[in-house]
Amino acid sequence: MAKIILPICLVSLLAWAGFWFMRGSTAGCADCIPLPDLSALTATMTPLSLTYPASPEPNAWKKLPATERLSDLEQRVKPGLKKELEKANFKLGDSAYLRAFKESRELELWLQNDQQWQLFRTYPIAAASGKLGPKLMEGDGQVPEGFYQITAKQLNPASNYHLAMNIGYPNAYDVHHERTGSFIMIHGSDVSIGCLAMTDPCIEEIYLIIESALASGQSHIPTHIFPFRMSSERMQAAQEDPHYPFWKTLQPAYLKFEQQHQLPKVKILGGVYEVD
Repeated sequence: MAKIILPICLVSLLAWAGFWFMRGSTAGCADCIPLPDLSALTATMTPLSLTYPASPEPNAWKKLPATERLSDLEQRVKPGLKKELEKANFKLGDSAYLRAFKESRELELWLQNDQQWQLFRTYPIAAASGKLGPKLMEGDGQVPEGFYQITAKQLNPASNYHLAMNIGYPNAYDVHHERTGSFIMIHGSDVSIGCLAMTDPCIEEIYLIIESALASGQSHIPTHIFPFRMSSERMQAAQEDPHYPFWKTLQPAYLKFEQQHQLPKVKILGGVYEVD
Protein backbone atom coordinates (compact mmCIF):
# COMPACT_ATOMS: atom_id res chain seq x y z
CA MET A 1 0.00 0.00 0.00
CA ALA A 2 1.45 3.34 -1.00
CA LYS A 3 2.61 5.58 1.80
CA ILE A 4 0.39 8.61 2.33
CA ILE A 5 2.75 11.59 2.41
CA LEU A 6 0.45 14.15 4.02
CA PRO A 7 -1.00 13.05 7.39
CA ILE A 8 -4.61 12.31 6.53
CA CYS A 9 -6.12 13.22 9.87
CA LEU A 10 -4.74 16.77 9.55
CA VAL A 11 -6.23 17.20 6.08
CA SER A 12 -9.72 17.41 7.58
CA LEU A 13 -8.65 20.27 9.84
CA LEU A 14 -6.98 22.14 6.99
CA ALA A 15 -10.05 21.70 4.78
CA TRP A 16 -12.30 22.97 7.54
CA ALA A 17 -10.02 25.92 8.34
CA GLY A 18 -9.90 27.00 4.71
CA PHE A 19 -13.67 26.83 4.36
CA TRP A 20 -14.21 28.76 7.60
CA PHE A 21 -11.69 31.43 6.59
CA MET A 22 -13.38 31.90 3.20
CA ARG A 23 -16.77 32.31 4.85
CA GLY A 24 -15.48 34.68 7.53
CA SER A 25 -16.75 34.72 11.11
CA THR A 26 -19.45 32.16 11.95
CA ALA A 27 -21.23 34.66 14.16
CA GLY A 28 -24.80 34.94 12.94
CA CYS A 29 -24.14 32.58 10.01
CA ALA A 30 -26.57 29.68 9.89
CA ASP A 31 -24.76 28.00 6.99
CA CYS A 32 -21.18 28.09 8.27
CA ILE A 33 -19.40 25.03 9.63
CA PRO A 34 -18.88 25.37 13.40
CA LEU A 35 -15.43 25.24 14.94
CA PRO A 36 -14.72 21.56 15.75
CA ASP A 37 -14.11 20.67 19.38
CA LEU A 38 -10.39 19.93 19.64
CA SER A 39 -10.28 19.65 23.44
CA ALA A 40 -9.53 15.92 23.18
CA LEU A 41 -6.15 16.79 21.70
CA THR A 42 -5.02 18.11 25.07
CA ALA A 43 -7.03 15.79 27.34
CA THR A 44 -4.97 12.99 28.86
CA MET A 45 -5.85 9.34 29.34
CA THR A 46 -3.98 6.89 31.55
CA PRO A 47 -1.88 4.85 29.09
CA LEU A 48 -2.22 1.09 28.97
CA SER A 49 0.95 -0.65 30.10
CA LEU A 50 1.99 -3.39 27.67
CA THR A 51 5.08 -5.56 28.11
CA TYR A 52 6.33 -5.85 24.53
CA PRO A 53 9.78 -4.52 23.60
CA ALA A 54 9.67 -0.91 22.48
CA SER A 55 9.40 -0.10 18.78
CA PRO A 56 12.18 1.74 16.95
CA GLU A 57 12.26 5.47 17.63
CA PRO A 58 9.71 7.39 15.52
CA ASN A 59 12.07 8.82 12.89
CA ALA A 60 13.62 5.41 12.27
CA TRP A 61 10.17 3.76 12.10
CA LYS A 62 8.92 6.26 9.53
CA LYS A 63 11.81 5.36 7.23
CA LEU A 64 10.96 1.66 7.27
CA PRO A 65 8.98 0.30 4.30
CA ALA A 66 5.80 -1.60 5.12
CA THR A 67 7.45 -5.01 4.69
CA GLU A 68 10.15 -4.18 7.22
CA ARG A 69 7.61 -2.80 9.69
CA LEU A 70 5.62 -6.03 9.51
CA SER A 71 8.81 -8.08 9.87
CA ASP A 72 9.70 -6.07 12.97
CA LEU A 73 6.25 -6.78 14.48
CA GLU A 74 6.66 -10.49 13.75
CA GLN A 75 9.93 -10.66 15.65
CA ARG A 76 9.41 -8.09 18.40
CA VAL A 77 5.70 -8.23 19.31
CA LYS A 78 4.13 -11.44 18.04
CA PRO A 79 5.90 -13.90 20.44
CA GLY A 80 4.75 -11.95 23.50
CA LEU A 81 1.30 -11.41 22.04
CA LYS A 82 0.83 -15.14 21.55
CA LYS A 83 1.56 -15.65 25.24
CA GLU A 84 -0.86 -12.88 26.24
CA LEU A 85 -3.59 -14.48 24.16
CA GLU A 86 -2.90 -17.96 25.49
CA LYS A 87 -3.26 -16.72 29.07
CA ALA A 88 -6.78 -15.57 28.16
CA ASN A 89 -7.56 -18.80 26.23
CA PHE A 90 -7.34 -17.11 22.84
CA LYS A 91 -4.99 -17.48 19.88
CA LEU A 92 -3.93 -15.42 16.91
CA GLY A 93 -6.47 -15.93 14.16
CA ASP A 94 -9.56 -15.91 16.39
CA SER A 95 -12.39 -13.81 14.98
CA ALA A 96 -12.39 -10.23 16.24
CA TYR A 97 -14.90 -7.46 16.94
CA LEU A 98 -14.13 -3.81 17.78
CA ARG A 99 -16.48 -1.66 19.83
CA ALA A 100 -15.70 1.98 20.66
CA PHE A 101 -17.33 4.44 23.07
CA LYS A 102 -16.63 8.11 22.51
CA GLU A 103 -17.84 9.46 25.86
CA SER A 104 -15.55 7.24 27.96
CA ARG A 105 -12.85 7.13 25.24
CA GLU A 106 -12.56 3.35 25.22
CA LEU A 107 -11.97 0.82 22.46
CA GLU A 108 -12.91 -2.78 23.25
CA LEU A 109 -11.39 -5.73 21.40
CA TRP A 110 -13.54 -8.86 21.61
CA LEU A 111 -12.44 -12.29 20.37
CA GLN A 112 -14.51 -15.36 19.59
CA ASN A 113 -13.48 -18.51 21.42
CA ASP A 114 -15.54 -21.71 20.94
CA GLN A 115 -18.40 -19.67 19.44
CA GLN A 116 -18.42 -17.35 22.46
CA TRP A 117 -17.44 -13.69 22.29
CA GLN A 118 -15.19 -12.68 25.16
CA LEU A 119 -13.48 -9.39 25.95
CA PHE A 120 -9.72 -9.54 25.43
CA ARG A 121 -8.74 -5.94 26.09
CA THR A 122 -10.15 -2.46 26.70
CA TYR A 123 -7.85 0.23 25.37
CA PRO A 124 -7.98 3.90 26.36
CA ILE A 125 -8.37 6.10 23.29
CA ALA A 126 -5.44 8.50 23.49
CA ALA A 127 -7.03 11.16 21.29
CA ALA A 128 -10.28 11.65 19.36
CA SER A 129 -11.55 15.11 18.44
CA GLY A 130 -15.11 16.37 18.28
CA LYS A 131 -18.21 15.99 20.41
CA LEU A 132 -20.88 13.36 20.90
CA GLY A 133 -22.82 12.99 17.67
CA PRO A 134 -22.15 11.55 14.21
CA LYS A 135 -19.75 12.80 11.60
CA LEU A 136 -21.71 14.85 9.07
CA MET A 137 -19.23 16.41 6.69
CA GLU A 138 -15.60 16.56 5.63
CA GLY A 139 -13.65 18.79 7.98
CA ASP A 140 -16.07 18.85 10.91
CA GLY A 141 -13.54 17.16 13.21
CA GLN A 142 -16.07 14.53 14.28
CA VAL A 143 -15.42 10.84 14.88
CA PRO A 144 -18.19 8.86 13.12
CA GLU A 145 -20.88 6.92 14.98
CA GLY A 146 -22.41 3.81 13.51
CA PHE A 147 -21.55 0.39 12.11
CA TYR A 148 -18.44 -0.06 10.01
CA GLN A 149 -16.20 -2.84 8.69
CA ILE A 150 -12.45 -3.30 8.33
CA THR A 151 -11.19 -5.58 5.55
CA ALA A 152 -7.65 -6.62 4.68
CA LYS A 153 -7.47 -3.91 2.00
CA GLN A 154 -8.08 -1.28 4.67
CA LEU A 155 -4.98 -2.13 6.69
CA ASN A 156 -2.13 0.35 6.25
CA PRO A 157 1.22 -0.72 7.71
CA ALA A 158 2.87 2.27 5.96
CA SER A 159 0.86 4.87 7.89
CA ASN A 160 2.47 8.10 9.08
CA TYR A 161 0.71 7.28 12.37
CA HIS A 162 2.78 4.13 13.02
CA LEU A 163 0.13 1.64 11.80
CA ALA A 164 -3.47 2.23 10.76
CA MET A 165 -6.72 0.64 9.67
CA ASN A 166 -9.47 2.44 7.78
CA ILE A 167 -12.90 1.86 9.39
CA GLY A 168 -14.79 2.23 6.10
CA TYR A 169 -16.49 5.60 6.60
CA PRO A 170 -18.74 6.60 4.90
CA ASN A 171 -20.87 3.46 4.87
CA ALA A 172 -24.13 3.08 2.91
CA TYR A 173 -26.10 4.79 5.70
CA ASP A 174 -23.78 7.79 5.65
CA VAL A 175 -23.90 8.02 1.86
CA HIS A 176 -27.71 7.86 1.88
CA HIS A 177 -27.81 10.76 4.33
CA GLU A 178 -25.22 12.70 2.31
CA ARG A 179 -22.58 12.59 5.02
CA THR A 180 -19.10 13.26 3.69
CA GLY A 181 -15.54 12.62 4.81
CA SER A 182 -12.81 10.07 4.21
CA PHE A 183 -9.75 8.29 5.60
CA ILE A 184 -11.15 7.78 9.10
CA MET A 185 -8.66 5.54 10.85
CA ILE A 186 -7.84 3.66 14.00
CA HIS A 187 -4.13 4.36 14.24
CA GLY A 188 -1.10 4.82 16.45
CA SER A 189 0.32 8.03 17.89
CA ASP A 190 -1.49 10.09 20.52
CA VAL A 191 -2.88 12.91 18.36
CA SER A 192 -5.79 12.80 15.94
CA ILE A 193 -8.51 14.83 14.27
CA GLY A 194 -11.52 12.71 13.34
CA CYS A 195 -9.75 9.39 13.90
CA LEU A 196 -9.10 7.20 16.96
CA ALA A 197 -5.49 7.48 18.13
CA MET A 198 -4.47 4.49 20.25
CA THR A 199 -0.70 5.10 20.89
CA ASP A 200 1.99 3.13 19.09
CA PRO A 201 2.26 0.17 21.52
CA CYS A 202 -1.50 -0.41 21.56
CA ILE A 203 -1.96 -0.16 17.79
CA GLU A 204 0.78 -2.76 17.32
CA GLU A 205 -1.18 -5.28 19.41
CA ILE A 206 -4.52 -4.37 17.80
CA TYR A 207 -3.07 -4.46 14.29
CA LEU A 208 -1.54 -7.93 14.68
CA ILE A 209 -4.77 -9.39 16.08
CA ILE A 210 -6.92 -7.82 13.34
CA GLU A 211 -4.49 -8.82 10.59
CA SER A 212 -4.37 -12.41 11.87
CA ALA A 213 -8.16 -12.68 12.09
CA LEU A 214 -8.52 -11.51 8.49
CA ALA A 215 -5.74 -13.80 7.29
CA SER A 216 -7.46 -16.75 9.02
CA GLY A 217 -10.66 -16.30 7.03
CA GLN A 218 -12.74 -13.62 8.76
CA SER A 219 -14.05 -11.56 5.84
CA HIS A 220 -14.26 -8.30 7.77
CA ILE A 221 -13.91 -6.96 11.30
CA PRO A 222 -17.17 -5.42 12.58
CA THR A 223 -16.30 -2.02 14.03
CA HIS A 224 -19.10 -0.36 15.95
CA ILE A 225 -18.69 3.18 17.26
CA PHE A 226 -21.18 4.40 19.86
CA PRO A 227 -21.46 7.83 21.47
CA PHE A 228 -21.67 6.23 24.92
CA ARG A 229 -22.76 3.00 26.60
CA MET A 230 -26.38 2.97 25.53
CA SER A 231 -28.14 1.75 28.65
CA SER A 232 -31.76 2.77 29.22
CA GLU A 233 -30.64 5.21 31.90
CA ARG A 234 -28.01 6.89 29.72
CA MET A 235 -30.42 7.10 26.79
CA GLN A 236 -33.05 8.69 28.97
CA ALA A 237 -30.53 11.35 29.98
CA ALA A 238 -29.90 12.07 26.29
CA GLN A 239 -33.54 12.57 25.27
CA GLU A 240 -33.19 16.31 24.75
CA ASP A 241 -30.13 15.97 22.54
CA PRO A 242 -30.79 16.71 18.85
CA HIS A 243 -28.98 13.47 17.96
CA TYR A 244 -31.30 11.34 20.09
CA PRO A 245 -33.41 10.00 17.16
CA PHE A 246 -30.23 8.81 15.43
CA TRP A 247 -28.88 7.29 18.64
CA LYS A 248 -32.10 5.31 19.05
CA THR A 249 -31.25 3.50 15.79
CA LEU A 250 -27.87 2.45 17.23
CA GLN A 251 -29.18 1.22 20.58
CA PRO A 252 -30.66 -2.16 19.44
CA ALA A 253 -27.24 -3.36 18.24
CA TYR A 254 -25.61 -2.22 21.48
CA LEU A 255 -28.22 -3.97 23.62
CA LYS A 256 -28.14 -7.22 21.67
CA PHE A 257 -24.43 -7.65 22.18
CA GLU A 258 -24.49 -6.32 25.72
CA GLN A 259 -27.25 -8.69 26.82
CA GLN A 260 -26.59 -11.78 24.68
CA HIS A 261 -22.94 -11.48 23.60
CA GLN A 262 -24.13 -12.25 20.10
CA LEU A 263 -22.76 -10.16 17.28
CA PRO A 264 -25.67 -8.13 15.87
CA LYS A 265 -26.39 -8.44 12.17
CA VAL A 266 -26.87 -4.91 10.90
CA LYS A 267 -28.50 -4.13 7.56
CA ILE A 268 -28.95 -0.75 5.91
CA LEU A 269 -32.26 -0.56 4.11
CA GLY A 270 -33.58 2.68 2.66
CA GLY A 271 -31.16 4.71 4.73
CA VAL A 272 -32.22 3.03 7.99
CA TYR A 273 -30.24 0.71 10.27
CA GLU A 274 -32.06 -2.59 10.89
CA VAL A 275 -30.73 -5.05 13.47
CA ASP A 276 -31.48 -8.78 13.43
